[in-house]
Amino acid sequence: MAQPDFLETASGRSIAYHQIAGDAPGVVFMGGFVSDMQGTKAVYLEDWARRTGRAYLRFDYSGHGQSSGDFTEGSIGDWAADAAAAVGALSSGPQVLVGSSMGGWISLLTARAMPERVAGMVTIAAAPDFTEDSMWAGFDDAQRSEMMAKGRISLPSDYGEPYVITRRLIEDGRNSLVLRDPLPLPFPVRFLQGTADADVDMSVALRLLDHAEGSDMRLTLVDGADHRFSDPVALALIESSIEDVLALARQD
Repeated sequence: MAQPDFLETASGRSIAYHQIAGDAPGVVFMGGFVSDMQGTKAVYLEDWARRTGRAYLRFDYSGHGQSSGDFTEGSIGDWAADAAAAVGALSSGPQVLVGSSMGGWISLLTARAMPERVAGMVTIAAAPDFTEDSMWAGFDDAQRSEMMAKGRISLPSDYGEPYVITRRLIEDGRNSLVLRDPLPLPFPVRFLQGTADADVDMSVALRLLDHAEGSDMRLTLVDGADHRFSDPVALALIESSIEDVLALARQD
């Protein structure tokens, strides 16, 4: 496996990344919560980019994968800042953002922070505002009391070790919510969502589609697809959705 390069950000974090040169607009993959850039979708898209001659960037947020930092010290604001730093320093011109799960939220925050650098977007089981609407809203009184007293709780995960959810993650997440205020997406957008997703309910995708404002937004529901969205059919759909957006994206 090739070793990553590293970007030193203004905040002092060291962000691991892989990048290939190619045609514009480039594609930037933004991964999910406790995920990394070695995941099936991120690597598949790099192979696609090599085949098609497209510029491509994948990276690890701080506290994820090979980047610096401790996951339990991070927050949505930190990871959005990492993404903005990577897009700003490692790409030029408008990019097509591809966000998976939490990466969908990060993509939306990137578009809000630097709209001039976004040519289009594809999200996969996007999870905007999940720290508030899924985690905090789903905690019972005992969990909320434990978090306020101890600063963290552990939640079971289907993907490995339990998730450690910190009070800072919840409280900082409230500064990054995107479904409470206007959310302009003035570029082609394709939202992808599986009907069998046990982590992000279809209602989230429908709420996002209804809330966002844009002239070219489409939601595709895939019957039986789960949150991983990584089987051959799902990967082919991601690829075709990116190509659809690229065909329409601005390149200035």
